[in-house]
Amino acid sequence: MTEDEITLKAIAALTAVRGGVEAEYVSELLEEVIPDHFVIPAEAEPQEVGLAVLNQLSGPLSALVTGFVLAFQALAQAYDRTDPDADADGVLQALALAIARETT
Repeated sequence: MTEDEITLKAIAALTAVRGGVEAEYVSELLEEVIPDHFVIPAEAEPQEVGLAVLNQLSGPLSALVTGFVLAFQALAQAYDRTDPDADADGVLQALALAIARETT
């Protein structure tokens, strides 16, 4: 799967969540970006196995995060344009504070 295809999966997942699709479907959609097998040298030491898996996961996960960030930026810009008093940054700060309060 290409980086662009993975980025589109992230956007599709967000669209599905907003559309009320079952969480299981969204999970399955996102699972499609994770490789179903990994190439590992036959005589690899445990550390080499871990690094091989990590290296093969990092590209798809990075593309997935990129998709989420691009989607958020587009939504935040649209939100901020709708009303001069709209404040996407303030929404994020409020969310961060709420999560911080829950974890302490």
